[in-house]
Parts: sequence; structure tokens; C-alpha cells
Amino acid sequence: MTILKINKHLLSIISVGSCAKLWDIISGSKILTASFLTYSMLRTLSQQLLSVVTGSYVSGTYSIVFVNCPNEQIARDIARYYWNGEIEEATEILLLIKTKTSKVHMLSSYIRLVHPFEIPEVFSLPMDQGDVHYLKWLEEGMEEE
Repeated sequence: MTILKINKHLLSIISVGSCAKLWDIISGSKILTASFLTYSMLRTLSQQLLSVVTGSYVSGTYSIVFVNCPNEQIARDIARYYWNGEIEEATEILLLIKTKTSKVHMLSSYIRLVHPFEIPEVFSLPMDQGDVHYLKWLEEGMEEE
């Protein structure tokens, strides 16, 4: 049975007085659905406006992209990038630092002080899931005194 047939069937069962209430519910759900569908867009726009006004970073603006490559040469070809008007091919080493999210800002400030690059690449990803035993070990190792 299609939705239209089900709706007609429901309307034939419901008394005339209840039809107005049913229409209110259906109309309300359309408004709710429209609100739900536009929430993400409105949230993004409000965050961007806040960013412009305050000069702060909007969470979720940038993404990290992981790319599987069949070999090192393909990875090097993909990784070429423009820096100061020239194609850059630099060797870099990725350092992973595990810390509490509350400490990321302080860590980032420290790295800017000691890093040789003018603008070091420093960002964080919150740990959403992981092995329970590892996360417990990590927490125990970061206990504040």
C-alpha cells in the first residue's frame, strides 16, 4: 500500500472532528522536518558569522584526508604542493603526541616556540573511540599531580 493510499485509508477511518487535529500534527511534522533539515546549514552559517566577527576558528572547517598509495613514488607525486609560489617537495616526519584535549592549546603554543617552521602544522583530533585498555593506560599516564 502506498503512503497516499494509507493516508486516505486513515482519513476514512478518523472522524471529521479528528481530521483537523490530524492535519495539525501532519503540518507540525512538516515544520519540524524542515527545521531539522535546515539546522545543519543554519548552524554552519552562524558559526561562520561568529568566526568573522570574533576572528576565531570554526570547528569542522578543515579536514584531514588519509590516502592509501600503492608506493612511495605515487605518494610523493600526490604530496607536491605550492609554497611561496614554488612547488615544494619536502621530507617530513609525523610526530604523534597523545595528550588531554584541555592541554592542546598549551602544547600548540610550546610547539610554535621551539619549531623551526614559520607556521608549524599543529592540529588535534579528539579520540572518539579506542581500545578500553589502551585508553585506561593513557589516562593513568596523564594523571595530574
